[in-house]
Amino acid sequence: MTRFEGKVALVTGGRSGIGRAIAIRLRSEGARVFTVQRGDDPGFESISADLSDPQVPARIVEDVASRTGGLDVLINNAGVMQEASVEDMALADWQRALAVNLTAPFLLIKHALPHLKRSRGAIVNVGSIEGIGCNGHHAAYSASKAGLHGLTRAVAVDHGQDGVRCNAVAPGWIDTDLNLDFVNAMPDPEAFRRDVGSLHPVGRTGDPQEVAALVAFLAAEESGFITGQTYVVDGGRMTRLSLP
Repeated sequence: MTRFEGKVALVTGGRSGIGRAIAIRLRSEGARVFTVQRGDDPGFESISADLSDPQVPARIVEDVASRTGGLDVLINNAGVMQEASVEDMALADWQRALAVNLTAPFLLIKHALPHLKRSRGAIVNVGSIEGIGCNGHHAAYSASKAGLHGLTRAVAVDHGQDGVRCNAVAPGWIDTDLNLDFVNAMPDPEAFRRDVGSLHPVGRTGDPQEVAALVAFLAAEESGFITGQTYVVDGGRMTRLSLP
């Protein structure tokens, strides 16, 4: 397929995990893809940036637009996670989580909107099932992802009349390199993998390419009547009730 032939896409956190799968999928369908992360990305045209700096998003968008003439697709995927309860979390850690997970997407959208209006483009935010539920000691992560889901709705409402659509995906347990390293560090990785898989009605955890497929659909013109939605991609995990 060439759904994105001639289009320019910007993917934050595109060097690894879900972001990498998204970048590869969009390029395979014809897009010119730029990735943003700390350090270089030898696989794509890339921009090295610290997304916790509020001055950075404007420069990123300006850089891409000056090199290509515009922007058609914005994927806000980059994120950070701290392990701490509200009581134990340092204010600096809280602020960094919100800066990267919520403020950076807000600023990227803000500065990308003039270009997206011209191209009648699309935004897809990568949220999380933790923006709907929450695991223990993920206070800042859960709050920031819930905020990102809310921002998705706000952008859709405010800018649908401008021809810009904004949706979100909320992945569950996805087999990224980070998660696989976590599993392999367990005393019994196979047993842990079975236990995690059993939480899902489909009987397994997810693959980054499965998230990327949905992101590509939401970014494509064929989903032109879909906006303001958050799509859960979790193998049914959030649907299954626990036993009494």
